[in-house]
Amino acid sequence: MTSIDLTLSEEQRALRAGVLEICKRYPGEYWRDLDARREYPEKFVTELTEAGYLAALIPQEYGGAGLGIREGGLILESINYSGGNAGACHAQMYIMGTVLRHGSGAQKREYLPKIATGALRLQAFGVTEPNSGSDMTKLQTTAIRTGDRYVVNGQKIFISRVLQSDLMLLLARTTPVDRVKRKTDGLSVFLIDIRDLKGFEVRPLRMMMNHSTNALFFDNVEIPVESLIGEEGRGFHYILDGMNAERILVASDSLGDARWFIEKAVAYSNQRVIFGRPIGANQGVQFAIARAHISTDAAQLMRDKAAALFDADQPCGGEANMAKYLGAEAAWEAGNACIDCHGGYGYAEEYDVERKFRECRLYKTAPVNNNLVLAYVGEHVLGMPRSY
Repeated sequence: MTSIDLTLSEEQRALRAGVLEICKRYPGEYWRDLDARREYPEKFVTELTEAGYLAALIPQEYGGAGLGIREGGLILESINYSGGNAGACHAQMYIMGTVLRHGSGAQKREYLPKIATGALRLQAFGVTEPNSGSDMTKLQTTAIRTGDRYVVNGQKIFISRVLQSDLMLLLARTTPVDRVKRKTDGLSVFLIDIRDLKGFEVRPLRMMMNHSTNALFFDNVEIPVESLIGEEGRGFHYILDGMNAERILVASDSLGDARWFIEKAVAYSNQRVIFGRPIGANQGVQFAIARAHISTDAAQLMRDKAAALFDADQPCGGEANMAKYLGAEAAWEAGNACIDCHGGYGYAEEYDVERKFRECRLYKTAPVNNNLVLAYVGEHVLGMPRSY
């Protein structure tokens, strides 16, 4: 059986301390300014990259740290716990996993060392489309092979960090859906260089949170056949293979947010005096924060279980999905308790609560909607009929 360590090792504590030391140099004022201008945290990401933290999951043979998903999650959790936004970092960790697990030897040697050093950035993941939502089998973007090239046409929506990336992982249909036995067949994954790519247009979208999000347009975009990852038509399975890592890392983002909210709420409720006593003495305030703490501890246990199974190469689809669900719900619960505790000050920008509140809400919707997590658990964990 896979064992789960409930405490951090000495190396993990050192890892966390190193990340938090960097985060100290980027206080709330830094993130508020970026949020107001909707700008990317370039300086912060560069420092994390140079310190090697964003290459945590890349094997040492390709210039990375060769750490496990537990350590990767700890890095992201620490960033959000410090008051920052790890959304600008987590994709650099997990997107490369498709190349690592399914790319050719030449692709791994070409790209992974450069991604590890930051010479190349891979933070853009082109999957979601305007007319397909969570149903990847309905993707309409096509990649048709013509000689030694693929010609790409279509649209993508809500794709983050494209303008800050050199490379993008793209999912497109290479065989029409009416010509495959299963609708999950005929989709392929490409690793494409998007720098100065002809026919490729990026339109930034102003969103509720600062995630550098865009709409993408492909108009007869030509990419070399060497861009294909693995076998043509197997892309759906390659993408699914990376989703457990993504869910565990996103759960870690949420845990960091939840811990930040709880710590902030406890501190404020202890110092804020109304009607002659600290507001934390009132059960209406205290109980909400305590419930959020309980939910967060429970979510952390599931995240740790999912990470232990993942790092042991054991099946963890149910645990990874449940960790993502519990983490997102715990962060949202903690955020609400924190805002209620602060009253009007919870809506003031200078307290950072409203910014973190907007940021944490994303993970109830993406990278997978929590309702779809429930559908997954119902069907694949409990053996109930498919609900969608």
